[in-house]
Amino acid sequence: MKVKEVLSHKGSDIYSIRSDETVYDAIKLMSELNIGALLVIDDGKFVGIISERDYRDKVILKGRQSKSTPVKDIMTDKVFCVSYDDDVQMCMRIMTQRKIRHLPVLKDEDLAGLISIGDVVKSVIDEQKHEIESLREFIGGSYPA
Repeated sequence: MKVKEVLSHKGSDIYSIRSDETVYDAIKLMSELNIGALLVIDDGKFVGIISERDYRDKVILKGRQSKSTPVKDIMTDKVFCVSYDDDVQMCMRIMTQRKIRHLPVLKDEDLAGLISIGDVVKSVIDEQKHEIESLREFIGGSYPA
């Protein structure tokens, strides 16, 4: 399965925040949207990502104040991205090896969406269910002649 298929099922909404906004604003938006990460976009340019993990590790555990800390101080600016045409298995390898939960998706150098580890796992499970059903139909003899 390709990343573009994952986005076609889940949607390609891009939720973002500016780097000069506060961490509090970012966490509030993530809570309202029930998501775990936001892309950081300044003047139409993708500059990073902020996640719940960034908040935990760089605000809470460092004793910072979320209402006075700008997103740019804690965001991840070296972000691994995948292409619209990349394979989901590759995404899973990147996420596992790099211990990350979100991957921005690029299509022709433009942001096309964001996939999470949950999206990747769901797509793998769906693909396996389809393969199992096809094998059952084949074994049961209900395949087209």
